[in-house]
Amino acid sequence: MKNLNPFFKNTIYFILFLLISGIVSCSKDDPATDETDPPVVVVPPVVTPAFDGPKYADNYTSIASWGTRSQWNLANVHDPTVEKSGEYYYMYQTDASYGNAHDGHGHFPYRRSKDLITWEFMGTAMAQAPAWVKDSLNNKRARMIPALPPITNPRYGYWAPFVKKVGSKYRMYYSIVVDEPITGTSFDTSWSERAFIGLAESDDLASNVWVDKGMVVCSEPDGLKPYSYTGTRNWENAYFKFNAIDPTFIITPEGEHYLIYGSWHSGIVALKLNPATGKPDQLKTLSDYGTRIASRHPTSRWQASEGPEIIYNPDTQYYYLFLAYDELSVAYNTRVARSRSITGPYLGINGANITNGADCWPMLTHPYGFNNHTGWVGFSHCSVFQNPDTKEWFYASQARLPENVPGINASNAVMMGHVRAIQWTEDGWPVVAAERYAGVPKTTITEASFIGTWEQITMNYQYKTIQKSVTITLTPDKKVSGAITGTWSYDSVNKTLTVNGIKCKVSDAWDWEASTRKVTLSYSGLTTEGRPVWGKKIN
Repeated sequence: MKNLNPFFKNTIYFILFLLISGIVSCSKDDPATDETDPPVVVVPPVVTPAFDGPKYADNYTSIASWGTRSQWNLANVHDPTVEKSGEYYYMYQTDASYGNAHDGHGHFPYRRSKDLITWEFMGTAMAQAPAWVKDSLNNKRARMIPALPPITNPRYGYWAPFVKKVGSKYRMYYSIVVDEPITGTSFDTSWSERAFIGLAESDDLASNVWVDKGMVVCSEPDGLKPYSYTGTRNWENAYFKFNAIDPTFIITPEGEHYLIYGSWHSGIVALKLNPATGKPDQLKTLSDYGTRIASRHPTSRWQASEGPEIIYNPDTQYYYLFLAYDELSVAYNTRVARSRSITGPYLGINGANITNGADCWPMLTHPYGFNNHTGWVGFSHCSVFQNPDTKEWFYASQARLPENVPGINASNAVMMGHVRAIQWTEDGWPVVAAERYAGVPKTTITEASFIGTWEQITMNYQYKTIQKSVTITLTPDKKVSGAITGTWSYDSVNKTLTVNGIKCKVSDAWDWEASTRKVTLSYSGLTTEGRPVWGKKIN
């Protein structure tokens, strides 16, 4: 028909289409129809919205140096804290970078963003350690029995700041650790010197002008362990009762102020503060240093938990205590417990008492890998914060590339900042999104949206072991096939996808691992035991 007029050719095609459609759509009364044939399931096409999402590489080693810091975006992030000021979110962090690019440029690097996606590196928030740190250190050494000589030029580490607006001021609680043996010259025979948490205040984060307010709390010995030892260093023999690092801060609905801090030594502590000063009223006895609210062991100083973050969710009326478990380079994983009271007891999803030393579940993050990517490890020590306008919750932390990634020198030192949405299950537990936040426009998600191929990760806890995805298919008849079999259903009112009995929160997402990144769907849920289940649609 190549010589026919296009109008007549299109007309013939249309008539043929009608004839064929008539044959296919015969009614059940038509004797030509076999009533045993299954109904034809018509799946409407799912339209993928046009969206130009983030394209920056996860391997940022080519731009990791200080000279290219304007290109970092979320490169070189570790232990972030996020607070909104004006139109910007500000992110502050531990002194850490690939190749130590930050060395010699001040302390507590920070960056800002209007959308939580594109971040502008701004510099550092502290030029040098305040003089009170050295003075306090040496005053305490002079009062030890026997008295110890002063350390003339102590080496410091600058760790894990926390920033929050209090009234008209912004308060920064920061950690400075003294990187020196208590006695002698070797950490092989002496415990390390104490850590300090200090306070600085600013009227405006955009100004980067901070007024230091001095010490809030420090690591304090209780006399149960000596500072010198022989043999292998053992966390069970930690000299200090509580380790004064990793501060977080909260104002309760009743207006009480609490600093939550701690790492490894004996657990996590809640310290009541004077709201006017931001400090405790006194530090005279050991009880003045705070009340333990979480631990991994009821008596041992071996804890393998740190990096607390605390929030109060008015919708559920619980305090949520987020914890970083295990060593930080690979095994790091995030746990959460909750309590009706700021001082506990904090309970897990199984009702276990984390304040008394029970293992904490649920787990929210773990080393993981979707296909077409190296995966991420060292994924914890989070900041949990809200968009003040939409009240959406977010989780921010670092994640590292695994060890020995081909072609990347010291690949495990690549620390990328991750910002992810948090949603809440119907029984009031947070789940962290399977994909990083990218500002993907929200669409109308229907049952038809789920039909297709997915990657799913069920994260069992395995020390330093990446949890890998498997491929499954969700079919129109509500079946799950592939590496996992079963059934699925969707509650469109609550945006909850149930896969084999596991209820998962659903969201529009950005496929960060695809060879060409694209819009997709993802889900995140918890098993009844508190193991995270993540999924993303790939086709």
